[in-house]
Amino acid sequence: MAENFGWIEMVVFGGVALGIGVWQLVSVNREIAKDKAKKDAGGKD
Repeated sequence: MAENFGWIEMVVFGGVALGIGVWQLVSVNREIAKDKAKKDAGGKD
């Protein structure tokens, strides 16, 4: 079992890293869409 801890650690932290990456992608896309909608509506800010 002890020889599997390296794989378990890589899977856990890789999953966390991928989750943060996906969250950032969704967050940035949401901000871009919000800014585009504001621009299309003629807002200054």
